Amino acid sequence: MSTTTSALPGRSPLSRAGWALTDAWTITRRDLNHWALRPGAVIVGWVFPVMIVLMFGGLFGGAISVPGGGGYFEFLMPGMFTMTMLFGLETTMTAVATDASRGVTDRFRSMPMSASAVVLGRCAADMLNSIVGLSIMIGAGLLLGWRWHGGPAAALAAVGLLLLLRAALLWAGILIGLVAGGPESLASVQILVWPVGFLSNVFVDPATMPAWLGAIAAWNPLSATASATRELFGNPGWGGESWIAQNAMPMAVVWPLLLTAIFLPLSVRRFRRLGS
Repeated sequence: MSTTTSALPGRSPLSRAGWALTDAWTITRRDLNHWALRPGAVIVGWVFPVMIVLMFGGLFGGAISVPGGGGYFEFLMPGMFTMTMLFGLETTMTAVATDASRGVTDRFRSMPMSASAVVLGRCAADMLNSIVGLSIMIGAGLLLGWRWHGGPAAALAAVGLLLLLRAALLWAGILIGLVAGGPESLASVQILVWPVGFLSNVFVDPATMPAWLGAIAAWNPLSATASATRELFGNPGWGGESWIAQNAMPMAVVWPLLLTAIFLPLSVRRFRRLGS
């Protein structure tokens, strides 16, 4: 059985919380050091979304009518920022599953450390990675002609919504990685990342889909974040008369909070029960 800080006698709740944060920072530094040792994989992860933008902009930009007129990249970039947050899910799942398959997770569980520290440390490292990746995407968008028009405060709010979604998806990725137990078992799950991303309003107006499919796309959490960031950046969007389309801004907060409330405790519980 693993030993955790909650089981250590003579420690107050405040002391245990401080111990957990210290443990989490140790895990974060470990992950950052691993990335420094293999920068190629990290750089590819940052550049891949830029390649997707160039592909969609070059292949489909001239064929898609932008809502309200304007340049295609003005419309595309907020959706691609949202997709970039989703793409990071694969990195999280793979890293967690690899640690589990190599016995690293079991070694962590045998140490006198908080169970939440391991998943918190993973989350912190991946959030830092996501901030760099999102910054690169914003820079690429600016080079391609994308601009925001809502002012700096609105732009920062849009970035905050994007990172909030990424944080929520991180917990889902940690849980899936722990359940899978190895990178080989993730193949079927990783395949689903793309359909989830495309089944949204990132590229296509849900109103043009069959009614049942359009409803699923409209209620996709990615759609809420994409619509909200388009509004905050002052970029064109699809709009719509449905309740979910009219309330994209609050739902861009509600969806990530709901996902976090579901997957965070499940991730910690799964970590505690590994091997039992």
